[in-house]
Amino acid sequence: MDSTVALPQPQYATHEVTNQAPPLAPYDASDDPALLEGLRREGAEWAEEGIRRLGARAGSAEAQEWGELANRHEPELRTHDRYGNRVDEVDFHPSWHHLMRVAVGEGLAGAPWTDDRPGAHVARTAGGLVWGHTESGHGCPTSMTYAAVPALRAQPELAKVYEPLLTSRVYEPGLRVPAEKPGLLAGMGMTEKQGGSDVRTNTTAATPTAEPGVYTLRGHKWFTSAPMCDVFLVLAQAPGGLSCFLVPRVLPDGSRNAFRIQRLKDKLGNRSNASSEPEFDGTVAWLVGPEGRGVKTIIEMVNCTRLDCVMNSATLMRKTLVEAGHHVRHRSAFGARLVDQPLMRNVLADLALESEAATTLTLRLAGAADRAVRGDEQERAFRRIATAVGKYWVTKRGPAFTAEALECLGGNGYVEDSGMPRHYREAPLLSIWEGSGNVNALDVLRALAREPGAADALFGELALARGADARLDATVTGLRSELAEADQVSARRLVERMALALQASLLVRYAPAAVADAFCATRLGGDWGHAFGTLPAGTGLDAILERALPGGN
Repeated sequence: MDSTVALPQPQYATHEVTNQAPPLAPYDASDDPALLEGLRREGAEWAEEGIRRLGARAGSAEAQEWGELANRHEPELRTHDRYGNRVDEVDFHPSWHHLMRVAVGEGLAGAPWTDDRPGAHVARTAGGLVWGHTESGHGCPTSMTYAAVPALRAQPELAKVYEPLLTSRVYEPGLRVPAEKPGLLAGMGMTEKQGGSDVRTNTTAATPTAEPGVYTLRGHKWFTSAPMCDVFLVLAQAPGGLSCFLVPRVLPDGSRNAFRIQRLKDKLGNRSNASSEPEFDGTVAWLVGPEGRGVKTIIEMVNCTRLDCVMNSATLMRKTLVEAGHHVRHRSAFGARLVDQPLMRNVLADLALESEAATTLTLRLAGAADRAVRGDEQERAFRRIATAVGKYWVTKRGPAFTAEALECLGGNGYVEDSGMPRHYREAPLLSIWEGSGNVNALDVLRALAREPGAADALFGELALARGADARLDATVTGLRSELAEADQVSARRLVERMALALQASLLVRYAPAAVADAFCATRLGGDWGHAFGTLPAGTGLDAILERALPGGN
């Protein structure tokens, strides 16, 4: 007979988990009416099926884990191989390559430049708005690759060689002769430690060689992201002034170009992406555009990457709103679900207004970019000023937005494994990259002074909503008088009002009445506090949340 006596098992009641939200993934990152409506409105309705498919993939448990792992296991610099040879390579976690392979394969890099369908650039932006729910760092090389194409066209013989590879949907990591790869990535090197945004103070020197169009560079760049890209557009001082150059990592004969990575930046956020300080010493480079016209040449690249800053800020807003909404639907306090608490509903609805305004403006800017590429001069003028306005304002709103969304999770949002701290650290980058707030505000003043058609295009857009809301009409009238007195001291204030008027005009025309009215009442009418969650009594919170939160509220 078995004499074993069964002993009572201890009960660890304190380990029972209750009142916690389940994992968000899987979810559909494209489940956003503002996104899908904007996609159709801006001429890319043909892409909706693909965007929905990509949204489901972005919200999958697998893709969400890729984003987490790519940031947990940061890039590592290898300056030399085991034998002592200089290699200057950066190693990435496999998750980074998974993310990049999907992004490039889905056309989020250079592919739109060879797509003749109207709305191709809108479709790319919409793809970024959903695939960015995974993580933000890998959006840097895809953005620079996209932006390099129009700049490279300033030198047609180089564009003929490299454009088919930069617009490819094939991602192939590793340094090899560019022309022998099925697809390329491009980066850029503009800033130096003594100048930052003041690139005309660059000291990197470009010396002509005996071969026409070929130079050698000597100097040091301060911020060059994604150093494992295949080619870079770089600014340097040629005999004729500041000029733009194409710098490959590997030369046509298979030898390594001099691209000595001194260190990787230890950044606040964007940690999955390597940002580096490369040194050039006898580095071979090809001239892009005329000598002395470097800023004019590379500004085509900057216009594109600024749009991507707006897009990525809007993506972070949407992602953190979805995270906050998911949490409050499953968490209870004081006898009710958080989502049913009136004050929490006010916070969420206020965030939803900000998110929809950012997404709607992003897609309008993408539509302008698409039509400008196809020769629409009115849209080109609108894009010129509105992109700088959007870059200033939407990226400025990002950090405050993500902080408030994080707070909706309380202490749960403050711990790393919630993912919210990563989003919070990412948000400030987008206001800094491609020109800080001051740089973009001054760029708006420059456009107003030097390009008369820019102001006309902006007010032409605002006029499309004339008469729909008295608060918007009053704001537009005030803007006209403010332009006559615009100066540096008031530049930020002016650009902020431009951005709010532009967002309001789009919402008045396209969003449900509850959304448009609440936005105009608060952002234009002044019936608002100084933090999110201060919408006035009588605001249609239910209608706003029903639209904004996936699966209803």
